Amino acid sequence: MAHATIKNESGRILKEVSGFEWDVGNKNKNLVKHNTTNEECEEIFFDQKKIIMKDIAHSENEERYTLIGQTKQKRLLHIIFTIRKGKIRIISARDLNKKHYRLYEKEN
Repeated sequence: MAHATIKNESGRILKEVSGFEWDVGNKNKNLVKHNTTNEECEEIFFDQKKIIMKDIAHSENEERYTLIGQTKQKRLLHIIFTIRKGKIRIISARDLNKKHYRLYEKEN
């Protein structure tokens, strides 16, 4: 991933990033718990219709963001992530629930 910009749903720049960072302890957590690969997680950052919002409820210790988007295989995912040292760090990834699905459909 080259240098990229993370923007919120209104287009405001949140952070500049230069790639992904996968924590050794969490590297396969989403695959085991939610059958979501790291590659799928990375793919939805390139979804032109993705929605990114600040996760205010979980941003006490560090800024966290919610991302709703679609993989190349049309799988809709909900990702929680943070940005550390200019890299995206995925905290959790799973299929959309009904609330997030409605939000994604409404916006697109």
